[in-house]
Amino acid sequence: TDEIEARAQHYLDRIDEMGGAVAAIEQGFQKSEIEHSAYDLSQRIERGEQIVVGVNRFQIDEEIEPELQRVDDAVQDGQVAQLDRIRSERDSDAVARALDDVTKAAAGGDNLLPVMKEALRRMATVGEVCDALRSVFGQHRPSDAF
Repeated sequence: TDEIEARAQHYLDRIDEMGGAVAAIEQGFQKSEIEHSAYDLSQRIERGEQIVVGVNRFQIDEEIEPELQRVDDAVQDGQVAQLDRIRSERDSDAVARALDDVTKAAAGGDNLLPVMKEALRRMATVGEVCDALRSVFGQHRPSDAF
């Protein structure tokens, strides 16, 4: 347990030296660490040091093709129609105010859960709530750093 704690503290110290978690993400630190860990794991699996059922032990001889699930066009059309109906029947001004509250809370660092719940109660879509959050936080773009 002490070893795990020391290793975790070492990572936290390295992240602090980079300027914090956001700076470390922007520099690709976490992504790089995950990639290195994944590579080490794949090497252990290939050498047989790490057993993975179905990969390097207890494999089946014949491949079973999974059945793909297809969404019927009628189901999709029904969902689109339902969304259109909700948008036409909801109080658009109340939705706009609720989404504005989400944006303000996000910009102010406030607790987002109550304002998001209220926006959804007012029949804002999940996509609209996400758009409000993106307008403040932007959208994550993975770095190319390795």
